[in-house]
Amino acid sequence: MAGKLIMVTGGARSGKSEFAERYVLHYSPKCDYIATAEITDAEMAERVRLHRERRNDGRWVNHEAPYGADKMFANLGEDTQAVLFDCLTIYMANLFYGKGSPDPEKVDFLQRCEYVYGEIDKLLKAARESGKIVVFVSNEVGSGIVPNTPVGREYRDLAGWVNQRVANACDSVFLCVAGQAVDVKKLAFKFED
Repeated sequence: MAGKLIMVTGGARSGKSEFAERYVLHYSPKCDYIATAEITDAEMAERVRLHRERRNDGRWVNHEAPYGADKMFANLGEDTQAVLFDCLTIYMANLFYGKGSPDPEKVDFLQRCEYVYGEIDKLLKAARESGKIVVFVSNEVGSGIVPNTPVGREYRDLAGWVNQRVANACDSVFLCVAGQAVDVKKLAFKFED
């Protein structure tokens, strides 16, 4: 059975994670949660703590996957029908800048992007083949100011391209603004071939 893929995006503190949690719990009383963050400082530790606190009620099977997240789909609970993947932009950053990522001294920006796209495609394939509802949370980073560093602009560009790639593969795409979610894929203009 083919799974259903959903994307939830929005800016910081837009309500996207809370909406995504409610969405998966609507379809399955017990859900898998794939967390992608690595704790690298006190601020990230606090963010992770807050997310874990919201999922500390017996309804979640938690998995940590800052890398190789596609392999996590083979370890999902048999008694769950929905998966929350939080968050795609952190996962993308891990792939682009983290352990095992292509060396920017040896590989140019677009080649490094191709590496990330390949990993994202493996993730999407594994999610679809899981037969479960999979909700990807992602940050919408392209609506703000232009970053003033080359690394910031690379991140913003890659995040936008990854979001487009995932949105194209998903059955529904929700944009969260001020805690409100709108299915933008239903509203999207489609060119006739």
